[in-house]
Amino acid sequence: MEKIINFVMRGILGTIAIYFINMALERMGISAGVGINAATVLTSGILGTPGVALLYGISFYGIM
Repeated sequence: MEKIINFVMRGILGTIAIYFINMALERMGISAGVGINAATVLTSGILGTPGVALLYGISFYGIM
């Protein structure tokens, strides 16, 4: 039960982090936003903060 709660909390907090990071990047004029969908929620839920960083790393790599 603890692992399920941990997964859900990481998914929710990761989604919130993605939302605010996207807003900050948009204000700076950087078009490297990560979409919020099932794949990104699962990635942040399973990997946590490193998963969110991985999503943005992939996004930045794609615009290079």
